[in-house]
Amino acid sequence: MITVITSRANPLVLQYAALKTAQERYSQSLFIAEGARICTTLYTHGMKLRHILFTPEHELQMVQQFPFEQCVRVTAQIIEKIATTETPSGIIGIFEIPEEPNAAMITPGLVLAEVSTPGNMGTLIRTAAAMGVKSVVVVEGSDPWSPKVVQATAGAIGAVTLFQWSWKELIQHSRTHKIPLCSLIVSGGKTPQEVPLRKSLLIVGNEAHGLPTTWQKECAYDMTIPMPGHSESLNAAIAGSIALYIGYGMQQN
Repeated sequence: MITVITSRANPLVLQYAALKTAQERYSQSLFIAEGARICTTLYTHGMKLRHILFTPEHELQMVQQFPFEQCVRVTAQIIEKIATTETPSGIIGIFEIPEEPNAAMITPGLVLAEVSTPGNMGTLIRTAAAMGVKSVVVVEGSDPWSPKVVQATAGAIGAVTLFQWSWKELIQHSRTHKIPLCSLIVSGGKTPQEVPLRKSLLIVGNEAHGLPTTWQKECAYDMTIPMPGHSESLNAAIAGSIALYIGYGMQQN
């Protein structure tokens, strides 16, 4: 028989409910994902599942998709206690946060430098995965394993190798592995056609302030997306997604 939990005071429920905070996520090395599609996507990409929790109406579907021993049937009240969304779907996956990968695994890809909005971070990770980018580096900003970021990636966070570095570490590793840095700036940079994006680490900075000047000076290239219209600037997620498409999607066509 599968595990059944009915009490909101159950130790496992309390443990998983605490994963709403970054401190607990990193203490337990676990993160929350909500919804059948996202949980399935993460699991398909090889993310290690600790438990899949679900209400009774989802039992047949869940036991067919996930290992029996990791399935836990719970009440709607328990789902509400653990969930972070306003209208929980009735399915919550508890996954292990991967160990920090070896720096030698870094390849050209995407850097999110002080990106503070979870939706933007998640969208950019999702776009990177869609374009076939393998390496994503997070420098400060939002916690990439927060529920909002994970949801915004639609599970695609499991398809990339995620590095969490300081700016100093990024500079060190990019030089060691001879991967130039390319900052995405509002104006004054080279066009995407003038920059070797597929051989670089594309840096998207903070939504409000962009990349600190001292950091920008350490980049080999500055790139600006031409805007023939009258908009002053683009949302960070949109600008980064366009740059990724130009650098990876178009060059594959």
